[in-house]
Amino acid sequence: MQTPCCCLLSLFLYLLLLSGTWANLEVPSPSCQPLFHAGTFTIRLLQTTTFQNTSFVDTEGLGLLEDIELGSLDKHTWSIHFCQPWVRSALPREGNCSASCNLCLLSAPPDPFVAQCMAGCVLYPNRTSQAFAYVGYNGQDFLTFDTKNATWTLSQNTTLSRYVQSFLQNYTAFSEMVEMIFNDTCVDEMEMLLHYGRAALERQELPVATVFARTPSPDQLLLVCHVTGFYPRPISVAWLRDGQEVPPGPALNTSPILPNADLTYQLRSVLAVAPRDGHSYVCRVRHQSLGTRSLLIPWEVVLITGLTAGLLAAVAIAAMLVLWVWRQR
Repeated sequence: MQTPCCCLLSLFLYLLLLSGTWANLEVPSPSCQPLFHAGTFTIRLLQTTTFQNTSFVDTEGLGLLEDIELGSLDKHTWSIHFCQPWVRSALPREGNCSASCNLCLLSAPPDPFVAQCMAGCVLYPNRTSQAFAYVGYNGQDFLTFDTKNATWTLSQNTTLSRYVQSFLQNYTAFSEMVEMIFNDTCVDEMEMLLHYGRAALERQELPVATVFARTPSPDQLLLVCHVTGFYPRPISVAWLRDGQEVPPGPALNTSPILPNADLTYQLRSVLAVAPRDGHSYVCRVRHQSLGTRSLLIPWEVVLITGLTAGLLAAVAIAAMLVLWVWRQR
């Protein structure tokens, strides 16, 4: 069964398509237009291939720079669809790998399974880089590429994994292609993307935080700090009790950072406290868009607002009662 090999071949063909499109472009001179190097950046190319049988194969491909979607692979035409205008301006030519990928379909076994591949590289601020490539089979780690020794290592020791490892090691043309991508083109390609995508990578959106409460039981109060609309993804959310940060523990539960439909992020931090425990609570948010400032949302403000709403409701009810009595008279 050679299909895991073919999944990886397809992925690297996809990578070559992207790299080949700007092979003839000149990278802007750092002395004229400084490249954007504010941190560590990662480019990832992902491919998932589902083999139902020898006649039906479904493939999805995606290219990411950090969390920015660069392009996707059309599973019907095997052409690349660029998702950002600045990517298209940097990559003037397109191609497809339909002929090569169709060769992979010929060797698909009849049993349904899923092959997943991920390849890319990390560029560090000092312009050093580290490449990576992983192959998964039916949701399990399968093979890993050792960039230092240019060899494939087993993630699981099975007959199939050993066969694929031997196949890839003995496929000289493929090994040379992988070495070229990792050693010669990764940094240049990354710097090209960083140059054209600088505005997208520098984008910042301020977080919006709200605090509210839930009472799952009479003896427990859940303080919820909901933070949303922020970009980039890294953020720090903490609860302060009487000015001191609440340490991690069973009373504190913070959700994973989740994406919004508008390409921003959100999360929730929930703190369990005893009702009327006499302490003051503040949700503190720190984010790159805030600079050195912190966003502080005190629970007391929400409490006062709730009391005000209750008083207004009581006044409204009293007014309705007075009106009813007057009409009865």
